Amino acid sequence: MTSLSVLRDPTLRLIAWALLLLGALNASVYPYQSLVGIERIGLSEPAFALILTLASATSVTASVLLGILSDQRANRRRIALLTATSGAAGVGLMLIAPSPLTFALCHGLLFPVATSLYGQLFALARLARSDDGTARDAILGTLRSALSLSFLTMLVFWTFAFGWGLDVMAVYLSATLAAVALTTLLHLRWPRDGQTTWADRPSGLNFRRALAEIAEPRILIRLLLLGAIASAGNLYMILTALVFDASPIRDAGDAALYIGLVAGWEVPFMLLLPRITHRFRRATLLAAGTVLYVTHLALMPVLTDTAWLWGLTLLAGLGGTAILTLPIAYYQDLLDGRPGAAGAMIALQRLAAELLAAAAFATGALIGGGYALTALMGAGVALTGAGVLLWIDRPRL
Repeated sequence: MTSLSVLRDPTLRLIAWALLLLGALNASVYPYQSLVGIERIGLSEPAFALILTLASATSVTASVLLGILSDQRANRRRIALLTATSGAAGVGLMLIAPSPLTFALCHGLLFPVATSLYGQLFALARLARSDDGTARDAILGTLRSALSLSFLTMLVFWTFAFGWGLDVMAVYLSATLAAVALTTLLHLRWPRDGQTTWADRPSGLNFRRALAEIAEPRILIRLLLLGAIASAGNLYMILTALVFDASPIRDAGDAALYIGLVAGWEVPFMLLLPRITHRFRRATLLAAGTVLYVTHLALMPVLTDTAWLWGLTLLAGLGGTAILTLPIAYYQDLLDGRPGAAGAMIALQRLAAELLAAAAFATGALIGGGYALTALMGAGVALTGAGVLLWIDRPRL
């Protein structure tokens, strides 16, 4: 299935446009929130860390509860509009009346609620094309590339915009425009509940039973293993600026270029992913992607001062494509018939990945082996997750 054939479907086309806008929104807010919160708003570092903790808890809670609720009642349009409006309200408030209280409200509550829209969009894709079977990875890979493309484009735009003298607070203008456009798009184009061409029946599960289903050992262990794999990406984001800052010949511009190249490689690889997904099992592709990605992670601190460093971006982009894209369909099959809950699993995976990456970083700092040892430890965590997942998902006669 080609990218063009995916985008001929009106529902999938809606999702692609929504992900483009969501990527622009995320790229306007996330890379600069620490600079805004501490340097412009005047928050102390402990206060900023507390808001980030609140944001993480809010994002996971909203994703899980709204995912379960959307399955329970099949009112996905209403929930999607609620979450999109929450994001628009948050960034709009920061544009109009920036203050410590507004920052806490936007970045700690309203915007994190809006992040649950990511899982909801892929839940809609699962419902709209539930009959596609093995082609689902191709569909989701094409859709996911839209978010990476707009994220990269916005990063490049703001790099030049800051060079032209724009203040960092201007990011909330592009964020508000993207959020309002996203909310409007969903209001106009999201299929109305109960009037879709596909069946979307309420799950009949209350919250307790739905949460118990997610906590089943067969699901929970896979969630933790996929979180271990994804933790390599989180550790990469922690280490990159530090590794480049410690180098005598690299600077912040080199770090931004490196991150941009990694994101840039992901877009074409996500579009090419459909050519191989039908030939291999997901666990096999995830394991291969993990090997490539951790190779980049482990070698980055070693090759920072050499020209070979830039070749690592190719490995990171290729490996990251599998790590970012394949878990979406994996969870959908794991929780068949619960697309909302399956979408919420991405938020739970992100939490597991953040905790494991933080543990690897803290352990590396405690041992005192430098960034190279920390990167190796993170690589070991991800490889262990990939290896165990490959083993428990092995074909059984």
